[in-house]
Amino acid sequence: NNTPTRVNGFMMLRASRRIYDTLLCRRQMHEFRVLPKTREILAGIREGNRARLAEAITLVESKNLEKSHQAQWLLTKLLSQRSKERQLGLLKPSFRIGLSGPPGAGKSTLIETFGQLLTSKGFKVAVLAVDPSSARTGGAILGDKTRMIKLATDPNAYIRPSPSSGTLGGVTRGTNEAILLCEGTGYDIVLVETVGVGQSEVAVSDMVDMFVLVLSPAGGDELQGMKKGIVEMADLIVINKADGDLLAPAIRMQTEYTSALKLIRKKSNLWTPQVWRISSTTKVGIEEMWSIMDNFWKTMEASGDIQRVRQGQSKKWLWSHINWELVNRFRMQPGLDEQIAAMEKMVVAGSLPAGSAAEILLDKFFAVRNTNAGPSRASNFATVELNELLDQPPTAR
Repeated sequence: NNTPTRVNGFMMLRASRRIYDTLLCRRQMHEFRVLPKTREILAGIREGNRARLAEAITLVESKNLEKSHQAQWLLTKLLSQRSKERQLGLLKPSFRIGLSGPPGAGKSTLIETFGQLLTSKGFKVAVLAVDPSSARTGGAILGDKTRMIKLATDPNAYIRPSPSSGTLGGVTRGTNEAILLCEGTGYDIVLVETVGVGQSEVAVSDMVDMFVLVLSPAGGDELQGMKKGIVEMADLIVINKADGDLLAPAIRMQTEYTSALKLIRKKSNLWTPQVWRISSTTKVGIEEMWSIMDNFWKTMEASGDIQRVRQGQSKKWLWSHINWELVNRFRMQPGLDEQIAAMEKMVVAGSLPAGSAAEILLDKFFAVRNTNAGPSRASNFATVELNELLDQPPTAR
């Protein structure tokens, strides 16, 4: 009996209609127009075209206002189509796996070896590799794609390196949208490699199904991560480089982490985090590691936990985007430059607390917005007709 699914789908459609009807009433000074190129990108994604996928990710990563509008239309249309396919039972969910760890743990080497194993089993694999940004150009400075040469040439794999652009959490603002685009292009497994800079880089755990922490026995203090940081978020801890002279330290490290994990409260009653030892260069333990991941997926997907967790993640990213957008609009608001400069000088001089300066600037920001009293251009992509976005007849007026 799929009545609840039909009811939920109907309620979501009605809610979508109300939202878009409201936005459609807000006529914009500059009418939004979907570019033919954007429609071509959408069609290419639905056909599984890797070149179109690359163009789509570039759109969602762009800070250009017009390109951002095109990206939001593209994502809205894609999600609408996939939602219908999901309700009809035609959509198989992909497996999202996040990998993080300190620099030098061998994450890129592991991903290449692991990715080749997955493609040999018939899976289509997408890799989103987030690199530290160049302070001068803003681009990715490590170029993970150049370190995955074999996987990069695999027709069933797609690798996309992206600069972190200074974003905290080890991922970029567009990573979550890039995952959705990869899934829309038909990739079965999406691997997200984060900037390996420390215990705080756990934002990826809020956009993947399984969070994997990659460590090296040559990393020094084995239990450094046990400070209620990144380790407690891990569903699987992988000890890499377990070969040669590092085999004995790797075995000891595996034992220590296995014992320490018993002191940490589990994220789910259905899954106990495990510690596994591998070697990316000799490929020892890679097959068994995939078996652990596959078991995790089957267990959590069958229980409905995957869907529940993804819903919670979507809510978190909604508020993350609200925070980003508010800061962006604040910085772009005309007439605030002088006030911001003055407040910064007073804060730097120590004559005004940062909190007080922030309140003054925010009050000024909202005062200016209320005075202008016009609809924001930031939402003008919503002026696209409702029936085009939802593939439904227009609402009766």
